[in-house]
Amino acid sequence: MDNTPYDDVFRTLLTDCTELMIPVVNEIFHTKYTGKETICLLQNEHFIKMPDGSEQERITDSSFEIISEETAPTAQPLKNQVYGGSASCNTSQRKRYHIECQSTEDGTMIVRMFEYDTQLALENREFTSNILTVQFPDSAIVSLRHTQNTPEHMTVKVLTPGGKVSYIVPVLKVKRYTIHELFEKKLFFLIPFHIFVYEKDFKELEENKKKLKQLEEEYAAIRERLEIACQMGDLTEYPKVVILAMSRKVIEHLAAKYEKVAKGVSQQMGGKVLNYEAKDILNRGRAEGRREGEEQTKIQIAKKLLALGNDIQSVADLAELPEETVEKLARSMNQTKR
Repeated sequence: MDNTPYDDVFRTLLTDCTELMIPVVNEIFHTKYTGKETICLLQNEHFIKMPDGSEQERITDSSFEIISEETAPTAQPLKNQVYGGSASCNTSQRKRYHIECQSTEDGTMIVRMFEYDTQLALENREFTSNILTVQFPDSAIVSLRHTQNTPEHMTVKVLTPGGKVSYIVPVLKVKRYTIHELFEKKLFFLIPFHIFVYEKDFKELEENKKKLKQLEEEYAAIRERLEIACQMGDLTEYPKVVILAMSRKVIEHLAAKYEKVAKGVSQQMGGKVLNYEAKDILNRGRAEGRREGEEQTKIQIAKKLLALGNDIQSVADLAELPEETVEKLARSMNQTKR
């Protein structure tokens, strides 16, 4: 299956704002992670052998491990990239997860989930004393469009010579959550997908100025609440910028046929649509606790956005800096180029 823009947004959020996945895991699996854990992102590319002997590449939306802070070891790190902390991965103390984003139901998702889960289990196999041990990850589906026929969970049942085994794959239905619930539960990761709630109303919104205005006001309020979340310490500046950028990307693709809706709503999430290539702004590989000051973070964001060719006003708006400061940065960057 080809990747969708929504898969890309999902992976971008996971890669750039890994810590935002913790509340999502808690919501799906009823875990009680505090947010202080270390998250290890695992390889997403896998090759599955087909009946004819050929291999086909499969790319998972998210494969990662969570290590609780109190048990995180200090051994040599694995080859996997680590975000959110300086601890290293250790096989005996990690919990593995696999979550897929589904934008359209096609009846084959559970088959793909099992293919991915099997591959993940095999890649982390243990073989001792003639015993092969494979551990499947905790898996789930994030459904962007659900219907009355969408189940609350799906089940994989395997019949083996030694007996039957089965496991549950929960289904999180994004459209079920109000924006208030997303903020209350700190499910910031899901905010870019909130626009799916209004997908069926796009035609009416395009023709009804009053209703479109109400939707624009809701998104203006979302942006304001993100600002407040930063002030309260629930978010930092960088994830906020990513959430805004990814929200615009989803809106523009989902409402591509409805110009007024796409333009009106995306502008509430930051004005001019900015190119999103700022994933290296904060150098996400640095260890936790070495974050730069808030002002310096804003300046880094502004420099990157200026380098991408965005105008002074839009950069000032998104980076929350005075236009005068951004103008000075632009002049300094231009002088450096010369």
